[in-house]
Amino acid sequence: MAVDITATVDGTLLNWLKDVGDVVSDGEVIAEMDADKATLEIEAPAAGVLLARSAEVGDSIREGDLLGQLGEPEESVAGNGASESVAEAPAAANGAAVEAAAAEEESLPEGRARISPIARRLARERGIDLARVKGSGPGGRVVRADIENYREEKPAPAPAPAATTSPAAPQRTPPPAGEDVEHVKPDSMRRRIAATTIESQQTIPHFYITMDIDAGPLQAFRRQLNDALAESGTRVTVNDLVVRATALTLRDFPNLNSHWYGDRIVRYRRINVGIAVALPAAGLMYVVAQDADSTPLDELAAGNRAMALRAREGRVKLSDLTGATFSTSNLGAWGVSHFAAVINPPEAGVLAFGAAQKVPVVGEDGQLTAGERMSATISIDHRVSDGAEGAAFMQRFRELLEGPLALLGWPGSS
Repeated sequence: MAVDITATVDGTLLNWLKDVGDVVSDGEVIAEMDADKATLEIEAPAAGVLLARSAEVGDSIREGDLLGQLGEPEESVAGNGASESVAEAPAAANGAAVEAAAAEEESLPEGRARISPIARRLARERGIDLARVKGSGPGGRVVRADIENYREEKPAPAPAPAATTSPAAPQRTPPPAGEDVEHVKPDSMRRRIAATTIESQQTIPHFYITMDIDAGPLQAFRRQLNDALAESGTRVTVNDLVVRATALTLRDFPNLNSHWYGDRIVRYRRINVGIAVALPAAGLMYVVAQDADSTPLDELAAGNRAMALRAREGRVKLSDLTGATFSTSNLGAWGVSHFAAVINPPEAGVLAFGAAQKVPVVGEDGQLTAGERMSATISIDHRVSDGAEGAAFMQRFRELLEGPLALLGWPGSS
């Protein structure tokens, strides 16, 4: 049975790394796309033979578009190295496979559109009946946007009296370009950031809670841990420890490991922490530490480092970018002591933290001593949670960083 290869993001197809007829393994990189100025590697969703390619290099791709198909070896075209596109395949040795796929498609109930995997998953999470969704993709395919934009038909409400609305933002005319003024057109990444932050600030009622944390135990723990890991070549950063502490805190506060979808809150059992990475040519990208609460700390650190490096080099994997259930942002490397981050929709919150700094501290005995403090601020969607839960979250987060042995996840260490 043929397996569709579909795009999960918008972009431009840069390169095919496999030809029609080539055997590929599950997860092998078969194509590359340009997505927000980064090269995204497209991995095979299953093992098999590349039966057809339905997009060409240079094509503009929308999320949910069909890129190609994989099948069983017996469905393959004769020989390797063929470069037929899906349009050429029926005329070549691939005809039998295409006819088989067409026959299978015709055997489906009449009127049932094909559905992309991500659309099927979102529909299941939101309780949407796919039979009611009209697909906007090729051939009536139901794609992610169709699920996100789906609204159940309801009787029209009675007309409401006219309400006073806030005035629209004025349209300002920029000064003309000249010797002292340069006009710069925002690139795709900057436009995406603009759209996301506008959506966040206009639709999410943020509230913020800040706590200062004694960073002395955390720094000592990190040094001891890196001494123990010296031979392996792995180094654990403060950022890695904060990501782990965030994930372990989310275990205790599952309500914040959730997404807001208007008519429901979707809570996740896995804890995947998004990590903001600043890019060399400006902009940022969130990479995702999968299962950040249970992955061994050295593996978590190595994975975070590899993802950040790929992001900065402009060459990322789809798995680097997808699945975040909550996010973190760190400006400590720039000496920033405190800031609040913007929530990344549809997540329920984001945790921001700055640099650990030497400060004077008054001890319990009233004596002034030198200490090390780090400030952390959580931004929370008030539709999902309230101040008391946010404060309790930050208390638990602080406990983990001030008693960092618990970050290893050993029994009895919490």
